[in-house]
Amino acid sequence: MLCLASLVPNSAARAAESAVVLAYHRFDDDRVPALNTTTELLAAHVAELKSGGYAVLPLAEMVSALRAGRALPDKAVAITVDEASAGFYAGAWPLLKKAGLPVTLFLATDEVDRGGPEVMTWGQIRDLAAAGVEIGVQGAARLRMSKVSSEQISADLVRAKARLDKELGKSTELFAWPWGEASAEAEDVLRRSGIAAAFGQHSGAAWAKGDPFFLPRFVQSSAYGDMQRFRLSVRSLPLPAVDITPEDPAIKVNPPAFGFTLAEDVPGIDGLSCFASHQGQVKVERLGPRVEVRMSKPIPSGRGRLNCTVPALEGRWRWFGWQFAVP
Repeated sequence: MLCLASLVPNSAARAAESAVVLAYHRFDDDRVPALNTTTELLAAHVAELKSGGYAVLPLAEMVSALRAGRALPDKAVAITVDEASAGFYAGAWPLLKKAGLPVTLFLATDEVDRGGPEVMTWGQIRDLAAAGVEIGVQGAARLRMSKVSSEQISADLVRAKARLDKELGKSTELFAWPWGEASAEAEDVLRRSGIAAAFGQHSGAAWAKGDPFFLPRFVQSSAYGDMQRFRLSVRSLPLPAVDITPEDPAIKVNPPAFGFTLAEDVPGIDGLSCFASHQGQVKVERLGPRVEVRMSKPIPSGRGRLNCTVPALEGRWRWFGWQFAVP
C-alpha cells in the first residue's frame, strides 16, 4: 500500500504529521441508535473543539498536508459526516456553521436521487456546498466494496462523480468506505479513478506514513461519543505502524495472523495492548520493532475491528486501529 509521506524520525514530528478525523452519521434520529448523535451532544463536542486548543481543519487541507509532509498543528482535527440525512441539515449544520467549524459530507448519490423525508435534497446540498461544506462520496449505490468486482466499483464511482459534477458543478477527490469495508482490489480502483484519499471507520489518528486509501476515523454517536471518549479520541496520537500484514483488509484467512512493524521507538511500548471487537483483549508478541497480534477466535462474517493502544504523556494515547472485511 502507498504511504502519504516519507518517514519522520521523532515523536514531535510524528505529532506534527498526524491528525484526528471524526465521523458522524445521523442526528436526532432514534431509529438507529448506534449511528445517532443528539444535537445536544454535538453541541458539547463543538464546545470542546472551540475551547480545548484544537485546530479544526478542512479535510482536504489535512489530506494535502499529510501527502506533502507539511507540518500540522498539534491536536489537528477534521470533521466528517456520512450519509445525506435531513437531520444534518436541520440540526447539526447550524451548530457547526455558527461555530465556524469546517465539515465534509460524504454521500451516496443514488440515495439523494431517490429522495424522501429523511434525506437531503440536491438543493439543500448545493446550499451546503455554497456555504463551504466539502462534499465527498461513498459511491453511487453505497456498495459493499469488499464484496463486488472491480468493474462494479469503477462503474459505481464514475456514476457518483458524474452526478456530483452535474448537481454541484464539480466532482471530488475524497471517498469514505461504506460501512468502513475496504479491500486492496477496491483501493486500486479508487487510485486509478482520481481519488486522493479514502476513509474507513476504524479508530486511530491519521498519520503521514499511513495508507491514504484506508485512513482511520473515530466514529461518534450518542452510544459511543460521551465526552470522556470524545476527548480521548481528539487528543490521540498515531502508533506508527508500517509493514502491515495481511495488507489487504479483506481477509482470506480467519482469524488472520495480523502484524505490523513500529516505524520508530515508541516511549512506553511495554504498555501496548490490543483488543479485537469480537474477542476483547488479544495476545500480543513483540520481537524488536515487530508486533504480532494473535486472535484465538475467527472474526464473525461481515466486519471486525482491532485497536492497539499505548499510553502517552499528558493523558493522551497512541492509537492504531484496523478494520477487517470478512466473507
